Amino acid sequence: MDRRKFLTNIGIGAAAGTASLITAAPAIAATPKIKWRLASSFPKTLDTVYGGGEDFCKRVGELTEGNFEIRSFAGGEIVPALQVLDAVKDGTVECCHTAPYYFFGKNEAFAFDCSVPFGMTARAQNAWMYYGGGQQLMRDLYANYNIVNLAAGNSGCQMGGWYRKQIKTVADLKGLKMRVGGFAGRCMEKLGVVPQQIAAGDIYPSLEKGTIDAAEWIGPYDDEKLGLNKVAPNYYFPAWWEPSTQFSILINKKEWDKLPKNYQQVLEVAAAETNVRMLAEYDAKNPAALSRLIKAGAKVNAFSNEIMEAAFKATNEVLEETAAKNPDFKKIYEPWRQFRNLEFQWFGVAEQSYAKFAFAKKLGK
Repeated sequence: MDRRKFLTNIGIGAAAGTASLITAAPAIAATPKIKWRLASSFPKTLDTVYGGGEDFCKRVGELTEGNFEIRSFAGGEIVPALQVLDAVKDGTVECCHTAPYYFFGKNEAFAFDCSVPFGMTARAQNAWMYYGGGQQLMRDLYANYNIVNLAAGNSGCQMGGWYRKQIKTVADLKGLKMRVGGFAGRCMEKLGVVPQQIAAGDIYPSLEKGTIDAAEWIGPYDDEKLGLNKVAPNYYFPAWWEPSTQFSILINKKEWDKLPKNYQQVLEVAAAETNVRMLAEYDAKNPAALSRLIKAGAKVNAFSNEIMEAAFKATNEVLEETAAKNPDFKKIYEPWRQFRNLEFQWFGVAEQSYAKFAFAKKLGK
């Protein structure tokens, strides 16, 4: 192998060829044989989100000519789906692929590395993480847990879940047992919902048995795979609590520090590719999946303005309450909030005006 050879022109997220972020990866000056395990929080049936972790592992192997091997394990195979952060922190596994808001109970600030109600869209989240200081703020937080984080996937704006009954007013939410976790759950509590945190693989049986009355997951493609429309036909939008959901690779810091610099950069490149490719895959697959769900009997409706306004009020209250009691949260919340508000002012100019007009139009005769 030519040790002066550089990995160049690595196209990130250009599966459709529409865009390519050219990343100059390091010269492979050190190529030790390394084997890691990645614990996923997701089942293998979800080829998009679980597949994101597999894609990450595959690219690491390709970019190191097979010298750095990471094997992916589905949620529950070696670590319970909602315990992967602890497994990485404690060195049980070297890394995991997860939705960090699952660990909201440990520290509410983890939500910023994933999704916050009425927060960032996927584009805004990437802007904040890569150019708005978000990556460093999250690195500072994860350092307290012996972890290094890498953004590695996004769902885009999600759907608002499946309900056994119609949800027309805030009163309809009172006493509703709903699979919704993290920050969203705390906001939902203010609206009368009884939140339940349930791993992906357990959502369908929980709905089927009547353990819960409603459940949110991701969007049409993944929801269809879980079969949620078969047990709760009312499908609402949008998920105001998840205007996008960023998934992350979390790496044990001691293991990260052992790596040659070029291997660290390979991990960064592979994660960045995964971050863009997953969003592109969701955007390509969701339209057809939604059509299939509607044909199968799903009743698709928007949340009423009454519910949206009440949810926004509740979210503002929870954000301020949490910032007042959690210094880690406040440290991130203040710059995050400022970035979010300014970004949305910009999106409200060209982006929103175009979408408002063009999204309802069809080209061609």
